[in-house]
Amino acid sequence: MVIILEKNLLNQLMSSALFHHISAESLAIMLDCLQPKIQQVNKNTYITVQGTVYTGLGILLSGQAAVIKESASGTRTVMTTLGPGDLFGEMIAFSPKHHWPASVLAQTVCSVMFLAPEKIISECSNVCTSHTQLVKNMLGILSTKALMLNQKTEYLSIKSMRKKISVYLLEQHKQNQTTTFTLPLKRNELADFLSVSRTALSRELGRIRDDGIIEFYRNSIKIFDLARLKKEAE
Repeated sequence: MVIILEKNLLNQLMSSALFHHISAESLAIMLDCLQPKIQQVNKNTYITVQGTVYTGLGILLSGQAAVIKESASGTRTVMTTLGPGDLFGEMIAFSPKHHWPASVLAQTVCSVMFLAPEKIISECSNVCTSHTQLVKNMLGILSTKALMLNQKTEYLSIKSMRKKISVYLLEQHKQNQTTTFTLPLKRNELADFLSVSRTALSRELGRIRDDGIIEFYRNSIKIFDLARLKKEAE
């Protein structure tokens, strides 16, 4: 029997790159084949834990979460943040490895869907016309993620803290298409993301502000001198 889903849930799924170009009607039929598992996760609770058995491709339906990598010494690095429609665990979905390579922490109350990878690439029992599109979307996501990881490696190779911050702020400016925006990461998460201490990050942000390049209040940023910021990022 086709899974009966609430309209808002279908809309949440259609915002995910995995289901681009798939209608709500086709998606409802397809989910009967995919047999997803949906769960609610409380704030500050781990959705997945690094090193534990892989449970399937994850899709954040609602809420905010952070992907965290922990070293053997206990050092935590925020790899990225997740919002509604974002995927996690896609890089190992078709890998011979069967353990989560990173942890995912719920920053708010979250609703999460898990899909078994084999259900995505196997022959559809309902002969869904959109299943081919699903596979194409999955391949596109993996290709995009590979390119992003390459960019991340280049980004982390930046030695100067001011340059790291400047490059990051410019990236946020380009994504938001405005000189005033809200950072997706909290201060401590941004410090982990840039691989610097929170104290050093706050100090350098203060210096950039004192130089008249930016102004900030909590996570809100306003760029006053875009040309100077670009120069700092060179």
